[in-house]
Amino acid sequence: MNSPSISSDAKNKMKEAKPWVRRFARFGYMTKGIVYGMIGVLAALAAFGPGGEMTGTSGALQSIAEMPFGEIALWIIGIGLFGYIIWDFIKAIKDPDNVGTDAKGLIKRTGYFISGVIYANLAYVALKLASHAGSAGGGNSEKTISAKLMEQPFGIWVVGLVGVIIMGYGAYELYSGMKEKFMSEFKTFEMNDTERKVARIAGKIGLISRGIVLGMIGFFFIRTAYTNNPDESKGLGGALTELASQPFGKFLLAIVAIGLILYGVYQIIRGRYQRMNFG
Repeated sequence: MNSPSISSDAKNKMKEAKPWVRRFARFGYMTKGIVYGMIGVLAALAAFGPGGEMTGTSGALQSIAEMPFGEIALWIIGIGLFGYIIWDFIKAIKDPDNVGTDAKGLIKRTGYFISGVIYANLAYVALKLASHAGSAGGGNSEKTISAKLMEQPFGIWVVGLVGVIIMGYGAYELYSGMKEKFMSEFKTFEMNDTERKVARIAGKIGLISRGIVLGMIGFFFIRTAYTNNPDESKGLGGALTELASQPFGKFLLAIVAIGLILYGVYQIIRGRYQRMNFG
């Protein structure tokens, strides 16, 4: 199969982000992939045998901290995530993807901004662990965020809105995975047949899995607003635990765990081949 090509006009229209932004963003995507791969492995261990533990992003960092050279890995992850955070904020403010300012575009751009805030917190946790200043702890960071929001004027409405946006973004990722929309974001003309095949499979299954989990997290935020109870908030680890408690939960958890591992692979591929147009 011949590699897909793009016209010279299309190439000329592509204005890429500045080199330092590209490098940080690509490193950030790969770092995010490593974190999600670890979450998937831990969820798979919980599904397939004893000794496994359901955990979210902070829990995955705690597991990395306990490994040989974990400190060094956490410094790399913490710094690397800042690249992803910068790119999220650029997408939210400058709109390099040209998603626009209609309702759909604004929801996506708000989702990018919320993602940047969430990963900024994760980067802080990684650097805090790396510097021995504390531990990731077993607390639910989403519960803390929702509790702080609910203390503000109109906080309940804000929490509910955040839940709707998270659910909407989850639905977008689910749709993107099912329709393979994500492939248009890659420089496929630089990929060989095997790389395109791996990217398509990893992206499809990974985005569908993460879309389902994000939908659950968004639902928990909405339930928090409805019940006015921050204890109802759950993050990634809580969503996986909830999934495991359902009928055939271990089987469902195993499928989602594999999906999250593939989502990590997809993010690493994004780090190498993502289009980064800007301006």
